[in-house]
Amino acid sequence: MSAPPLVIDVVDNGGQWTHREWRMLRYLGVDTQIVGNTTPISELRNLDGLILSGGAARVGLTGELGNCGAYLDLDLPILGICAGHQFMAGHYGGAAAEAVEPEFGAAQITLVNGGGKIFANTPETQTVWESHNDEVSVLPQGFFITASSKSCQVQGMENENGDRFGLQFHPEVNDSEYGQNMFQNFIDICKQNRNSA
Repeated sequence: MSAPPLVIDVVDNGGQWTHREWRMLRYLGVDTQIVGNTTPISELRNLDGLILSGGAARVGLTGELGNCGAYLDLDLPILGICAGHQFMAGHYGGAAAEAVEPEFGAAQITLVNGGGKIFANTPETQTVWESHNDEVSVLPQGFFITASSKSCQVQGMENENGDRFGLQFHPEVNDSEYGQNMFQNFIDICKQNRNSA
């Protein structure tokens, strides 16, 4: 008997592409729902992973992302995208700030430290889609940088436990060349975590 599909939900922080994240997970065979960021922990499903979506301008700086702090205390793999990435940095003791050079549109990133788990089997240099005024300015303790660009040092980050991941750009958008690979890598991480539990 085959194992049940992975359950990875998407937390809606008001980002313009939240549905694309949900759609990508569905396309890759995941049981997924979009949930509001004020959903109580008690109302979450039995999850294998969670994605913290992007959000409105400045929201990653203000820390006003509903229950995302409580979600980050859960013992499961979590991927933060754009504002979710910035919030994650602040939650773990780092910081986000207004970007010196806001990025909108296609950008080149370069993998750092091998790119960690999210960038597995993707090229060292690749094109991604940016849409942000803010960025992570202080890396949280226990995290390392996985990708950088000329104007943004922390395009990607991962914690040393290998269960928290942040991406400044939008892998769910078609213009991010290897975005589907990143989602698949996150799914594989969630699957490994489930199997080791």
